[in-house]
Amino acid sequence: MRGWTLALTLAVPVEAAATLALPGAVAGAVDAALGGGASGASTGTALAGAAQPLTAVLLIGAAAGALAAAAGPACTADATVALRARLLRHVLALGPSAPGLPPGGDLTARLVGAAADAGAAYPSRLGAVTALLTSLGAVVGLGLLSPWLALAFFAGVVPGVVLIRLFLRTAGQVFTRYQEVQSELAARLTGALAGLRSIHAAGAEQREAGRVLRPLPDLTAAGHALWSAQRRTVWQATLLVAVVELAVLGTAGWLVAAGSLPPGALAAAAGWSALGLGFFEQVEALVGIAHARAGRSRVEEVLALPIAGHGVNRLPDGPGEVRFCEVVVRDGARVLLGPVDLTVPGGSTIALVGRSGAGKSLLTTLVGRLREPDSGRVLIDGVPVDELSRTELRRAVGYAFERPVLVGATVGEALEGAGPQEAEAARADGFLGRLPEGWDTPLDELRLSGGELQRLGLARLLAQRARVVVLDDATSSLDLATEHQVTVALAESTRGCTRLVVAHRAEAAALADLVAWLDGGRLRALAPHDALLADPDYRAALAGSTLAAASA
Repeated sequence: MRGWTLALTLAVPVEAAATLALPGAVAGAVDAALGGGASGASTGTALAGAAQPLTAVLLIGAAAGALAAAAGPACTADATVALRARLLRHVLALGPSAPGLPPGGDLTARLVGAAADAGAAYPSRLGAVTALLTSLGAVVGLGLLSPWLALAFFAGVVPGVVLIRLFLRTAGQVFTRYQEVQSELAARLTGALAGLRSIHAAGAEQREAGRVLRPLPDLTAAGHALWSAQRRTVWQATLLVAVVELAVLGTAGWLVAAGSLPPGALAAAAGWSALGLGFFEQVEALVGIAHARAGRSRVEEVLALPIAGHGVNRLPDGPGEVRFCEVVVRDGARVLLGPVDLTVPGGSTIALVGRSGAGKSLLTTLVGRLREPDSGRVLIDGVPVDELSRTELRRAVGYAFERPVLVGATVGEALEGAGPQEAEAARADGFLGRLPEGWDTPLDELRLSGGELQRLGLARLLAQRARVVVLDDATSSLDLATEHQVTVALAESTRGCTRLVVAHRAEAAALADLVAWLDGGRLRALAPHDALLADPDYRAALAGSTLAAASA
């Protein structure tokens, strides 16, 4: 990136300098051609001498322009890649539940669109600054020819500056709004794609299309507002340029006719007046700056979100006791969970039971800091989890989810150190053995069912050898026979570990040492499954069919 940036930084000013020198070189050639000397030979010699700097200026400008044309897109591409990588790393470091984190579709729009706009910031700003300096240099050139020419030029500068400031302010606001609506569309589309099967099953394609496209009029309005501002600025700038050029050329013609300036000065005045007004004609460059400013603002909104820090402590030897001390989780003013006081004895199995939305999964996220409590603390063997190092926390707490995501190029990489023993315990060895390339099968070639995916997630968990194991509905896609086999194998493989199991079936609750019954985000009871069965509300929180089977 530095190489292209350096090349662009050098090439653009050199090209501008050559462009700025060109009117003077042309004026010298014109004067040499018209004056020269008494004889044809002396005229030819003078013309040849004047042509040399003109040729040099043209060659230097062409070479610098070619380098700038190559370096500009490369610099933009490198900056975009770097910004996208930074944004992606920051989002991943924030975690899944960071306060203020936009939804997935919005983040995708910022990563793909806003970052690309922001990546063009340096070339756009460099071009605009160079155009401004070129204009100032052209004004100096006019002033050197005659103060009257500079005065005629300055008559149009003040309205031009006002025009540019108004355009930048309007365009920046419009671009920000445009990108916000784009993000809303992306978020709606992402949600629709995630629920595509349900949409088709309900025959709701047209209704969902209407919901996704509802922000489209706002997008159209923002686009029209931008085009209107750009069109208005273009015709105003064109009119301003014509008036100022007429004033400068008229003044120059009057000075040449009066004998105050040589004939070549007319060509120089025409060139420098055009360069001086060039900054006010840079509507596309100004649009680029507005684009970049809006994109950068959208990216920095996410980059400004603070990443939760990690401590440096390690866990002492211990059984893996987990304590939730007055933990509360909020969504704005609404309390989602808590306050909860709960102690999970080391080496025991706790089943978390409750209706949908009771806070079961939310409570488990606090153990591994997948979400931070708004108040209260979580401790493992007496050490607050926010004081543990990232590596120690990752080693201490392992998760298996309902819909695990495999990360890596191959199955072997995705399983993160799991071997045949872990695959067998998770009952994944059978279908893994049937893969075309076994453990070396690329992930993008896998076509797995939900149950197979869950078994791979369980195998990956077993390889972690965690002190605290969290099973968040991790066997929900397995048939009853396979679930029983996996449950038995997990109990053996995680013997001595502390286990938190999000349970929807009575069988899972019955196998636990204790049941933490959550109701409306609060801990309603902590007792063995059999002791809670007498409560009809507890029975209603579990699936009726499995409860009947467990009670038989």
